[in-house]
Amino acid sequence: MAQILNVRHFRFFPSLPLFYKPTPTHLRILSTFAASSSKRRRNANIPPLHLRSKTTLPMEVEETKSFGNPGFNKRRAEGTDKADFPKKNLQLKVRKLNPINTISYVQVLGTGMDTQDTSPAVMLFFDKQRFIFNAGEGLQRFCTEHRIKLSKIDHIFLSRVCSETAGGLPGLLLTLAGMGEEGMSVNIWGPSDLKYLVDAMRSFIPNAAMVHTKSFGPTFGTNESLAQYQSNPIVLVDDEVVRISAIILQPKGQNDTVDSSNVKKITAAKPGDMSVVYVCELPEIKGKFDLEKAKALGLRPGPKYRELQLGNSVKSDHQNVMVHPSDVMAPSIPGPIVLVVDCPTESHLEALLSAKSLATYGDQVGNLSKSVACVIHLTPEFVVSSSNYQKWMKTFGSAQHIMAGHEKKNIEVPILKASARIATRLNYLCPQFFPAPGFWSCSNENGSKPGFLASSEDSFSALSNVIHAENLLKFTLRPYVNLGLDRSCIPTKVSSSEIIDELLLEIPEVVEAAQHVSQLWQDSSQTTESLIPVSDHTMVEEPWLCEDGIPPACLENIRRDDLEIVLLGTGSSQPSKYRNVTSIYINLFSKGGLLLDCGEGSLGQLKRRYGVSGADDVVRSLICIWISHIHADHHTGLARILALRRDLLKGFPHEPVLVVGPRKLKRYLDAYQRLEDLDMLFLDCKHTTEASLDNFENDLQEKVNSEDLNNNSAKINASKLDSTLFAKGSRMQSYLKIPGSPVDKDAVYPLLKKLKGVIREAGLNSLISFPVVHCPQSYGVVLQAEERTNSIGKVIPGWKIVYSGDTRPCPELIEASRNATVLIHEATFEEGMVEEAIAKNHSTTNEAIEMGESANVYRIILTHFSQRYPKIPVFDKAHMDKTCVAFDMMSINIADLPVLPKVLPYLKLLFRNDMIVDESDDVVDVATSMS
Repeated sequence: MAQILNVRHFRFFPSLPLFYKPTPTHLRILSTFAASSSKRRRNANIPPLHLRSKTTLPMEVEETKSFGNPGFNKRRAEGTDKADFPKKNLQLKVRKLNPINTISYVQVLGTGMDTQDTSPAVMLFFDKQRFIFNAGEGLQRFCTEHRIKLSKIDHIFLSRVCSETAGGLPGLLLTLAGMGEEGMSVNIWGPSDLKYLVDAMRSFIPNAAMVHTKSFGPTFGTNESLAQYQSNPIVLVDDEVVRISAIILQPKGQNDTVDSSNVKKITAAKPGDMSVVYVCELPEIKGKFDLEKAKALGLRPGPKYRELQLGNSVKSDHQNVMVHPSDVMAPSIPGPIVLVVDCPTESHLEALLSAKSLATYGDQVGNLSKSVACVIHLTPEFVVSSSNYQKWMKTFGSAQHIMAGHEKKNIEVPILKASARIATRLNYLCPQFFPAPGFWSCSNENGSKPGFLASSEDSFSALSNVIHAENLLKFTLRPYVNLGLDRSCIPTKVSSSEIIDELLLEIPEVVEAAQHVSQLWQDSSQTTESLIPVSDHTMVEEPWLCEDGIPPACLENIRRDDLEIVLLGTGSSQPSKYRNVTSIYINLFSKGGLLLDCGEGSLGQLKRRYGVSGADDVVRSLICIWISHIHADHHTGLARILALRRDLLKGFPHEPVLVVGPRKLKRYLDAYQRLEDLDMLFLDCKHTTEASLDNFENDLQEKVNSEDLNNNSAKINASKLDSTLFAKGSRMQSYLKIPGSPVDKDAVYPLLKKLKGVIREAGLNSLISFPVVHCPQSYGVVLQAEERTNSIGKVIPGWKIVYSGDTRPCPELIEASRNATVLIHEATFEEGMVEEAIAKNHSTTNEAIEMGESANVYRIILTHFSQRYPKIPVFDKAHMDKTCVAFDMMSINIADLPVLPKVLPYLKLLFRNDMIVDESDDVVDVATSMS
């Protein structure tokens, strides 16, 4: 069968399971589709991948002979390849509206509600238009999971400008900018501090992707009067379909002053404080024209009928009377109104209660034209539970109130059901590497803590129309006869036992496979006991030792609480149903932990792995966050993590966390901190290279030897520190742009001292960055543990973990990985896509394995897979004796490394029935190319 299923099948079906053995039916499908795809390529004059010469690449490619001639894209590494990408016209597209709108509703999209880490999103749907309120982390992934087309979005409104409401915006903008031939752009609306977020994102998002951002309200740092925004809503959208207005909520207190004319002004407002209530008003539905009444009043059919329908009076054709619209038309039905309310603090509540413009929408006698049909509360539970807020809610007593704040009830149903399903299946097969998701324990946690859900139901007893939001809950606005709640789209609750029952029916052999996997750990335990110390402190191999051979010395007497590698995200470019974007948590247990890269949704992934409270503990104990490069899929979850850590540690003695990354990341963080304090310190990766650290230590020693220890004005030799960033003759020195300006020694010295202190407290000997070949300022990292002494006095070297970041094969990576315990290497493309890998400076699966073997690495973990491989990538079965494929939520304890490669053949069983026959389903690497 292996001879029949050749490489072209995998080329057209890149998501085929590992070592896939097709049935005859599948083989016919594969062959037929591959042939038709080849025909389409021939008709379009596009050669197949294996026949495309390197001269057809759109970018300059410089070859190297070091590692089987893999090549790399020099211009991309230098950052000079922008002209090679096709220019997209991102002018705003105007859709043809449908004023009749046969269908309209508001829907809770629920991003973050199962993990309580972001504000829920709300969609206002019309036949030809889509409006999104808030874009927290995970919005893209949620929309992909539930088939909500991002390309249909016309406007995005932010109720606040912060990581909680806008964390998913950078990735969303990059995705929308990459859609279609001309790209797709939307209007982004928010209060005036939106400009701070836009300024921050400019460091890594092309300007063309943000051309339609629009802010409103009082401007920070000016004496602009707040009164004008309190009396009347700010109209943002007003067409024949909907009128959307904004009401600003500015916190009361120290930010407000009163001048001599008794006018309240904003003089000390802090960016990020403003919140918005959005008012969505649909036009009224005209009453039905009564033809019989028109005839009775002497009107002939014709233009006068139209005038009456437009609200104009006309003179009768046969009678000497004026005919008014009310004479011939039934009463109009007022258009429904929806309020989206975000009142994040009690200070904002005071502003909400005093907002004059909101009072006109309350239940008032004779004010039926402004009757609110639905109020969606994004307000957190501690504000909602206050008596003043509930009193305000009663002013809209006839409306349907949907409580969409962070409530524990929403944890019961996972938002990402496809991902939860795979995680549960993997846990059944191999619980050692795939622990039960923290999600499944949330219901028990909820039941043991009487929270807002129980206490608030009694307090809402005076309001009959109050419900708690659920994912995909709808409130229908059109057609009017269906006005009200629609629960038809709400996902059903699925327990882990139901998922396992389904698995056993689908793949009965998995029971035996799980038993075999369990046996691997028993064999590994026996193997460890067979490594007996002898007089010369060497290790003797028993005849039944595993075929891997003797593990490295650093694994001798290793403890399970020494190290755990948790793969939070293993995909590239943008999130998908099954794989989030890149993030790795290095768990040092009681000593804290580190994050290596922090793509969008990293916080949500932590909460799905450890549970809500467990993830909070992880964030509190972070000692360092290391970012490899500036591409969005590696760092856009950083602000949310830092903001949560700030909130969790507020009021407790602590120090800012250290963020190590490329200098372009500092530009983003510096700009963002004008909007929201992130409580962190930044250190450039270039100061953490081995050469730089060595010279720092030398300079420090020289200072100690030559100057009095009490002389605090001693200086570091900045020129030496900067000039030795790269080893002499390093080819990377010419490919990465390094500024020639001197180092700010007064700033760098304390940061390096802090880095040295925190890693030593965590039991690490060093954290060293090294340059790699991807884009300007791209790095990999080495984590080296301190040496240990065993019971007989033998010195045992510490473990060594290497993470490649995004890179082509390069000498710097091999040298840094020499004799490493674990190499975590990107493997974006399959082996048949070498040219694509070169064009984007990524690696193939085989290249990543070759890097590990060349460096004599003990274990290789492949990650950062293209999203064209949604579940398991395609690669050659050879050379897998020390390699494993990463999955989201995979947790690898250092004590289990001997077993790691042996599990891979069993994993293919879970995906044997999965295949894709439509290459249009592939996810294009939009974010990477745009960056």
